[in-house]
Amino acid sequence: MALILTYLGKGGSGSTTVAIAAAKQRARAGQRVLLAIQDVTPAPALLLGQPLGAEPAEIEPQLWAMQFQSAVLLEQSWDEVKALEAQYLRTPFLKAVYGQELGVMPGMDSALALNALRQFDGSDRYDVIIYDGGDPLATLRMLGMPEILDWYLRRFRGVFQQSDVGRGLSPFLQPIASTVLAVDWSGEMLDRSSGQMRSQLEEGRLAVTNPNRVAAFLVTTPTAGAVATARYLWGSAQQIGLTVGGVLVNHGVLDSEQVHAFAPLPQVPLPSVIDQGWEAAVEALPDPAQWAAAAPRPVSVDMATNTVRLFLPSFDKTQVKLTQYGPEVTIEAGDQRRNLLLPNALQGKAVAGAKFQDQHLVIAFS
Repeated sequence: MALILTYLGKGGSGSTTVAIAAAKQRARAGQRVLLAIQDVTPAPALLLGQPLGAEPAEIEPQLWAMQFQSAVLLEQSWDEVKALEAQYLRTPFLKAVYGQELGVMPGMDSALALNALRQFDGSDRYDVIIYDGGDPLATLRMLGMPEILDWYLRRFRGVFQQSDVGRGLSPFLQPIASTVLAVDWSGEMLDRSSGQMRSQLEEGRLAVTNPNRVAAFLVTTPTAGAVATARYLWGSAQQIGLTVGGVLVNHGVLDSEQVHAFAPLPQVPLPSVIDQGWEAAVEALPDPAQWAAAAPRPVSVDMATNTVRLFLPSFDKTQVKLTQYGPEVTIEAGDQRRNLLLPNALQGKAVAGAKFQDQHLVIAFS
């Protein structure tokens, strides 16, 4: 498995340049690196000084690069869907639809990119995968997808099983499934059919919340808009459980107020690639694994005091809404909503109160 890194910042702040410099740095440190770029325009190839394709190609020792082309990824994913259909259905009907016919619908890019990252990660061909997603909010939605989809699958399955329709159909589903679909659905309804998906979603959710597996870094310039955007992305990343390791500053240095705004994250100014070349930027970058390991964790649980602490920088109590639904707590902050499944010891306990303390939302249970 690889360490997956991404760089988040306002458009024009230099995120792609930093991602390329980081890929070069890790490759020169002896790691096998894949640089995966979502932007399909010629701009990344111009920065790298060579063409990029839809498959990884080695552009310098230990460094492979590619551009995610959604139409190509859709064809590959469609073949996977048809293989699953052939496995579970006696008479598959999707075999007459070909991947080359399919158009990419809005929103599919992120899901296709996430699946591709999962496959590259599982290939064991790379030590580090650097993903340059272009739109930082789309990148966060993509990385938050495993947790969100797992919640939908878990929640709606439970609702269906508890409904009159679910209870009424349950005795008939097994014989019908066995006869018509050639599928054994014995045991808890829907578990068999969704087991593979839930396993993948759980693996993805655990990876995103583990800084040894996935980490992000903020990229900003000293301008007010770039700093405000980076702070917003910092708080939004915490909402999906993603660890942010530090701040990389292009085109200048932060003033004292801006430095304080990103505390306690470490901050490093980067030299201009245009003025000083790639070597200077590569040498200035810190080791991402060390920074990520020392960063504040998005969620921590203190069983001795029955409290859960959520690190929510850039938000205040007026921007946060807290709701409890059974064993889960829903936290709304900004444009992000997170359903936090409580540890077993806290399930069944009610929220007794919540307060902001040192950029943390501290939730107490009784």
